[in-house]
Amino acid sequence: MAALQTFGMPSRGKQTPLERGERVCLRLPTAADAKEVTATVRASRHLHRPWVYPTDTKTAFDGYIRRTKERDYVGLLICRSSDDRIIGMANLSQIFRGNLQGAHLGFWASAEFAGQGYMTEGLRLVLRYAFKRLRLHRLEANVQPENQKSKALIKRSGFRYEGFSPRYLKVGGKWRDHERWAILSEEVRGRR
Repeated sequence: MAALQTFGMPSRGKQTPLERGERVCLRLPTAADAKEVTATVRASRHLHRPWVYPTDTKTAFDGYIRRTKERDYVGLLICRSSDDRIIGMANLSQIFRGNLQGAHLGFWASAEFAGQGYMTEGLRLVLRYAFKRLRLHRLEANVQPENQKSKALIKRSGFRYEGFSPRYLKVGGKWRDHERWAILSEEVRGRR
């Protein structure tokens, strides 16, 4: 975590948040975030692996930024409101329009901020953004069965278990089983 301590206040220009909560906000990632994101990912490997392998090099992050420009993908940074520090990231991928109006949700958190409730608040903002702004109807999150922390987070966020998919995704070079969890826009509205 020492690498993160060198950042302090981010040097990038302040963006208008897409969504704002009590302690965190959502904003779009930019190329200027590469150094902070890659340092955060590297310092958080013990939390992420073997569950996710986020971009941890500038080259990979540049590819990620290119991907966020595609119509079926939205990348979101979850930042602490007080100083704009990146505490996690969420991605809405394979956005389907037409009769489905759905997407897949992926996310990771900074180990430095884990267990402090930031990601719970951040995922609530992601749901608000996905259902209100993007007008999606359904989000699906696929989580490896042993990943108890991520499963607890999506349960707190209102996702419900839908099923088991053997050898569903290739993660870290291996085909891994996943549980399917989902939430609908009306389920989020009903909780307010």
